[in-house]
Amino acid sequence: MQQKITFQFTLNGKPVEASVPANMLLVDMIRDHFGLCGTKIGCGTGECGACTVLLDGKPVNSCLMLACQAEGCEVTTIEGISKGGKPTRLQECFVEEGAIQCGYCTPGLIMSATALLRANPHPTQQEIRTAISGNLCRCTGYTKIVQAIQKASEEK
Repeated sequence: MQQKITFQFTLNGKPVEASVPANMLLVDMIRDHFGLCGTKIGCGTGECGACTVLLDGKPVNSCLMLACQAEGCEVTTIEGISKGGKPTRLQECFVEEGAIQCGYCTPGLIMSATALLRANPHPTQQEIRTAISGNLCRCTGYTKIVQAIQKASEEK
């Protein structure tokens, strides 16, 4: 029988406790244990960024972390960045600029962009491209994504 580990952390601003198998990945705990399916499972090897969440404000690939590594940390998912269910301005800019097509990569891209804009409210185009370099998008070609992030940063 798989050993379970019980630990506490903050998920989307709320203190929570989890009791999960010791080898459970953070992405699986977020999706399966807490029912938050905005965090996607893409490659499972940290290559695509679809599973990006913020860990203490920094973007991480949740498919590469054990769930128990979040002990005592603050984890923010795509569901946790809006206030009262209202999309953030960044999310609105993604829609307005046509930066979403199939949408699979969008949550991870928005999480990486959120971390960037919190650390640097007015990034250059190169800083934006560097910040999202760990997120693969097979549909858009990135131009509209960069434009959406630039638009959001110009309105801050």
